[in-house]
Amino acid sequence: MARSASPSFITEIPLVVDSKQETELLSRFQAGRQLYNACLNEAMKRLKLVRNSESYQAAKQIPKTKKKERSDAFKKAREQYRYSEYDLHSFATSTSNDSKWIAQKVDSNTQHKLATRAFKASERVMLGRAKDVRYKVPSRFHSLEGKTNKQGLRWKDNYLVWGNLKLKSIIDPANPVIKHGLESPIKYVRLLWRILNGKRRWYAQLVNEGIPYQKPQNYVSDGLIGLDLNISNIAFVGDKYADLLPFAENVPTFQHKIQALQRKMQRSQRANNPDNFEPNFDARKGRKTVVKKGKVKKGKAQWKKSSNYLKASAKKRELERRKAAYAKTQNRCIVNEILRHGKHIKTENISVKGWQKRYGKAICAKSPGFVQSELKRKAESAGGSFINFSTQKTALSQTHLDGSRIKKSLSQRVHRDVTGIPEHHRDLFSAFLSRFVNQDVLLLQDALKEYPGAESLLLEAWQRSINRKQVSASQSRKSDSPFERFSNKGRTSSQIAITSKKLVSTLPESASMRERGVAQHLLSIIAPTFRLKSISSEPFYLVLHQTLRLHLGGMISNLENLLFMSHRVQLQPRQEI
Repeated sequence: MARSASPSFITEIPLVVDSKQETELLSRFQAGRQLYNACLNEAMKRLKLVRNSESYQAAKQIPKTKKKERSDAFKKAREQYRYSEYDLHSFATSTSNDSKWIAQKVDSNTQHKLATRAFKASERVMLGRAKDVRYKVPSRFHSLEGKTNKQGLRWKDNYLVWGNLKLKSIIDPANPVIKHGLESPIKYVRLLWRILNGKRRWYAQLVNEGIPYQKPQNYVSDGLIGLDLNISNIAFVGDKYADLLPFAENVPTFQHKIQALQRKMQRSQRANNPDNFEPNFDARKGRKTVVKKGKVKKGKAQWKKSSNYLKASAKKRELERRKAAYAKTQNRCIVNEILRHGKHIKTENISVKGWQKRYGKAICAKSPGFVQSELKRKAESAGGSFINFSTQKTALSQTHLDGSRIKKSLSQRVHRDVTGIPEHHRDLFSAFLSRFVNQDVLLLQDALKEYPGAESLLLEAWQRSINRKQVSASQSRKSDSPFERFSNKGRTSSQIAITSKKLVSTLPESASMRERGVAQHLLSIIAPTFRLKSISSEPFYLVLHQTLRLHLGGMISNLENLLFMSHRVQLQPRQEI
């Protein structure tokens, strides 16, 4: 009988671990890793015996229409060679007891979970969902978990308890998410570690029973959403709102830093492993003769890694981790924004893996597959639906409102309908049509009926997208401007000013006392008229220049660079000037 599955969510809590406790934890993780690899090896051996058996070959010949007979035959073949999850539990227990030290380090519940983990990895190979399994090395074995919260790994009185280890937690009592997780029933506990900025950090993940805490701003509406997923953006059209949102907006890519580290690692590899590379050779480049570096020799080879290579590799991993974390944060905001307008989603059946072969770097930077999977998970968790339909049968990007299909190149991002309606963005119009797809059939009559009410939504969404690009481009120009290249040494950034408080700013040390006094006087005049909101660049100078030019005359030109460089304050006028 299948076990009943209740809804679950995870509450992650950081732990305080000293050096002595970390040494003990690492030894327990080493024992768990070796037990996992032993269980995985045994599972693959038994799977190979099952596949080579006569009963398994006979089961494959049974027609797929006879589901019950075929299923029973495969089950009998697996039982013949004891290939099951619970048989692997027995193997894990006997292996731990024979080794003695593994049984001392890892409790029985954790042993069984490691065996289950190994069996599921081999089962993916059996079902054709994976080509092979991966045995764990110490740097890739990150977590251990228990079966219940009653023994073994457990959470008790805001401490993680595991045998004689008792790890203190860091809990923010004002955080409603953490508070909700601590008040919910705990199924079991998972212990894991991560490398953050070159240091190992330990965390406890409480697998809670129930529904996760929902922040007030992340509400989910009961509406229909048409979706069009692209490589760098996502278009959605709801009942009363539409938008075209970019993936991972303003996320730093660290491209130049990563490339510099890759070159450094490559130089180190060639210097320490010259026998693993083919010899350099001369090649013609125009009229010049240049030296080309030899490629890596084919076949297996042993690589020597210097300490400098390992340090550069760690820095590169940290930059890639930060880039992925920033992208996930921004993309989760996109998912929450879409769900605010509806939880019943219709979209084309798109393979992001197919995109990876052609647009590898863009997919890595933008992560459209993460948005797609996260949107599906959250929509279904909220009681909604996520419906995929065939791209080939519907061809929404080529379809016009009269039913005709005209092919477009990928570079053509504007849809000009033959019926004479206004021009629309290609992705937004496809998202609008996807609302009216039912069982791989586009209902054009319904789309024609609803279009007059949606026309303004599509045009407004396109205009917002254009404005967003212009703002993003202006911000990128500001960050590369000469004014941003000056060192911040000797000055501090302007603080957020409140109308009732005095404005305090720090000028460059190179400014004279007279210039300091004039600048402070000008700011004291401006402050009561405007609400100073946040640090920015040009708006302050522009408003000051336009407002005070008549009063100050030529003096304003002498203060341009000073004010523009020193007081990058964004102003919000209370009324138009």
